[in-house]
Amino acid sequence: MSIEYDLNAIVPPYITEYLRDKMTHNNVLLHELERYAAENSVPIVEPETARFLSVMCRAQRPKKILEVGCAIGYSAILMAQATDDSCDIATLECNGDMVSIARENIKKAGYAGKISVIEADAKDYLSYIDDDEVFDIIFLDGPKAHYIYMLDECVRLLKKGGMIISDNVLYKGMTADDDHVVRRKITIVKRLRRYIDMLMKHPELETALLPLGDGVTVSVKK
Repeated sequence: MSIEYDLNAIVPPYITEYLRDKMTHNNVLLHELERYAAENSVPIVEPETARFLSVMCRAQRPKKILEVGCAIGYSAILMAQATDDSCDIATLECNGDMVSIARENIKKAGYAGKISVIEADAKDYLSYIDDDEVFDIIFLDGPKAHYIYMLDECVRLLKKGGMIISDNVLYKGMTADDDHVVRRKITIVKRLRRYIDMLMKHPELETALLPLGDGVTVSVKK
């Protein structure tokens, strides 16, 4: 029998509670964006994933980041805070309303010169980026069903030793277990399963699949 979004399907609730208790932050703007996202049903990264993304940025020290799925700009601002002033972040968003909100939030955060919000469908836009414009980190957090169509372009645009970080790959546990699959999400789940298989078998990537937040993969280009 299908379960409607079992929020505890990936990590037991006591673990989630413990992790989130240890990962509090005092950033006023991020708290404001978190409240906005909760009140308006805008998807942003889970707190555990947010901290992981920040740590990866500090460890990698990227000069160029590409994000797919800007929404209100939460993750882009988070990555901007975790990188040097010399790092350029391009973030793609196909929803015009979200683009306007994100640009305003990014301006408020003081990162208008560091983060470029591009209104585009990433699935089509990636193919227009030149080969010589390589990225140190590519963060996929857009439509989950499109991940499989973007992987080849992401690998092409990724610097050797660079990372592709993909969010929501376990999708409330549905990717891992048929009993958790909500019928209307079957297509997305099937494509996420294919995407994970593609990552694991890709000759140019080494990938770790982590039960973090809603499921994260980290793929390094060999």
